[in-house]
Amino acid sequence: MKVWMRKIAVIFVAIMTLGIYVPTIHMHPEADEENKAVSTPSDADSINDNIAVDVPEPEQVFQFEETYMSQITGKAREQAISKLGTRIGDQIDDEFENDILPKMEESLSMILAEAGQDNLPYIGITEHPSSGVGEKIFNVYDNRTGKDIARFHVRRDNRPLEGYWFNFHYHLRNDKFETHHEIGEIYWDKNIPPKWMS
Repeated sequence: MKVWMRKIAVIFVAIMTLGIYVPTIHMHPEADEENKAVSTPSDADSINDNIAVDVPEPEQVFQFEETYMSQITGKAREQAISKLGTRIGDQIDDEFENDILPKMEESLSMILAEAGQDNLPYIGITEHPSSGVGEKIFNVYDNRTGKDIARFHVRRDNRPLEGYWFNFHYHLRNDKFETHHEIGEIYWDKNIPPKWMS
C-alpha cells in the first residue's frame, strides 16, 4: 500500500475514534517545599490539584496504529510467502513482490482501518496456510470471538489454450464470504504447477 494511503487511513481512524479513548489518571503527590515531605491527597480540597490526565498526543495514536498495522501486514506477508513455497515462489517472486504483495497489504490495511482502533489489539492472522491445492493463504479473525473477518486466498485457474494462472483474492464477512475481491493474477505456465508449500 502506498505510504500516503496508509497514513490517510490511519488518520481517518484516529479522527473517527477521537473521544472514545479513556485516559488513565495518575496521582502526583507534591512535595512540601519547606519540610521536604511528600504531601498526601488526604485533604479533600487539594485532591483535584494532584490529578494529572494522561491524554495521548495524536502522533502517539498514529504510531500505535502504524506499528500494529505493520506487524499484522508483516505476518500476512510471511504467510503468503510460506504458502507459495520455494518451487513456486522462486519462479514468480518478482511479480509477487511487485504486484501482489502491495495490493494485499493495501487491502489488509483497509480491513484493519474499518475494524477501528479499539479493535486492532484483538485482530489476529492465522498461521497455517493450506498446502496441496487448497486456496487458503491466511484468515484475519477477531481473537475475542474466534470468527473470521476476512479470508485471503489464491486459486489455480486453468484457462484453455493459455495455461495456469494464480488468482489472488479475498472474501469478507460482510457479504458472508461470497464475493471475490480481486487482488491480482500471475501467469504460471501451461504445465501443472507444483503443490503449495513445496
